[in-house]
Amino acid sequence: MTSVRTAVIETERLTLSPLRVEHAREMAGVLADPALHTFIGGRPSTEEQLRVRYTRMVAGSPDPAFSWCNWVLTERDGPGELAGTVQATVTPHRTLRDETVAEISWVVGTPWQGRGFATEAARGLVRWLEERGVGTVIAHVHPEHRVSGAVAAAAGLSPTGEWHDGEVRWRLRFGE
Repeated sequence: MTSVRTAVIETERLTLSPLRVEHAREMAGVLADPALHTFIGGRPSTEEQLRVRYTRMVAGSPDPAFSWCNWVLTERDGPGELAGTVQATVTPHRTLRDETVAEISWVVGTPWQGRGFATEAARGLVRWLEERGVGTVIAHVHPEHRVSGAVAAAAGLSPTGEWHDGEVRWRLRFGE
């Protein structure tokens, strides 16, 4: 499979737009709540830290076998402010029947939570990945983060019982 290129994804209420370095300023505010780090650790990044990270992410993986796909979320009929992010790292994975695998994640800022945005964005991302020939989608969810587990389940993933860095691996294999 050739590399996957990030493109705009439209869902019922959201636009997932490819990440740009310029998003760092607004995203620093979106991600500023320390509660967002309860299950993933760390603390909120500053605008400059995000700018450095986004510069690296937008440049893409140095390994051409990996595609780094990153989006910011905006409400289509809203004021145009950013509400969160989704991302997928897409790579060939020989141990999974020579399939292309995407590891996905999502985060929605605290003011936008409870409105189904994470679920809608994750579903849109999973559908987009399937359309591009990805065979398996994986997410890692902290076992106590019930809301994130519900997002993974709503996007079609199921817990595997496998663990990775203290998190449960969730998986969806298309065609099964």
